[in-house]
Amino acid sequence: MNSKNYNKNNRKFIQGLRSFKDILPSKLKRLINKKGQIYSETLDNWRYFVGNDLFDISFPKSFKNENKLGSSCLTIMVKRGNEVNFEYSKNLVIEKINSYFGYDAVQSIKLVSFEEKNDQYTEKYSTNDVTINKYKKQISDIKNEKIKNSLIALSKVYKKK
Repeated sequence: MNSKNYNKNNRKFIQGLRSFKDILPSKLKRLINKKGQIYSETLDNWRYFVGNDLFDISFPKSFKNENKLGSSCLTIMVKRGNEVNFEYSKNLVIEKINSYFGYDAVQSIKLVSFEEKNDQYTEKYSTNDVTINKYKKQISDIKNEKIKNSLIALSKVYKKK
């Protein structure tokens, strides 16, 4: 990528592909750096902030920065049944996060519980493909084997997504 300075316009031009961060306005860059940095650093250092026991049962979901109406809040997803364990160590986690950043980055933590999917239940009640029975009959009536097999394979791939 080449950069050129033109004296007539007093502007700097960059030829070639530009990165996404160079295209954004400067005010938006500051906002993304401020909000995005806290959340990404929290994700990267989550094991350090909560310890190994709480790391297995929780993860940060989102970060809401402080504004005129409210304080900054970190939303954390916790496995159902372990909310009390995390509630007892909530203040310790806030202190560790704030000491890591050097200022009061997080003032409160909101807990949201989630239930882990049971693999046995999904295997028992799920089918291999997503096609409805009436479409299965129509697919089986197709005489061309290549088309029939590709439609069945497509339904299986669609089920995975």
